[in-house]
Amino acid sequence: MLEMDLSFPGGIRVDAEFNGFTISTDQPKDEGGEGTAPEPYDLFVASLGTCAGVYILSFCQERGIPTQDLKVRLTAAKNEKTKLYEEITLFITPPPELPEKYVRAIQKAAGLCTVKRSLSAPPEVKTVVEQSN
Repeated sequence: MLEMDLSFPGGIRVDAEFNGFTISTDQPKDEGGEGTAPEPYDLFVASLGTCAGVYILSFCQERGIPTQDLKVRLTAAKNEKTKLYEEITLFITPPPELPEKYVRAIQKAAGLCTVKRSLSAPPEVKTVVEQSN
C-alpha cells in the first residue's frame, strides 16, 4: 500500500512526502497562492503525460529504436464553467528511425498507461477524520 504524508509549509502550499521524495504544490498568485509550484490538478495531468511517456519510451527502448529525437507534447482543454479538463491529448513525434509498422503500436503503447487506465475504473476515494492523541 502506498502511503504519503502531507505537510503545509506555509501560505496555501501543500507538499506530499513519500519514499524520500517531496512533491510540492501551490496555487497561482491570482488564486491566493505564491505560484511557487504546480497546482495539484496540473500534477494530475502531468502524471498522465509522464506515465504515457514511460510506455512510449519503453516501447522504443525494447525495440532498439533511438530515442534522442522522440518528443511527446500534451495539451489539456479545460471547461471554464466546471474547471475540469474535458480533453487531454498526447502528441507523439516519434524518432525518424521508427519503422512505419510501429506507428499504431506506439500509439497503443501510450494508451496502456496505468494513470489513463485508472480513469476508466476510478478508485473509490474515502475521507476519514482521525482524532489526534
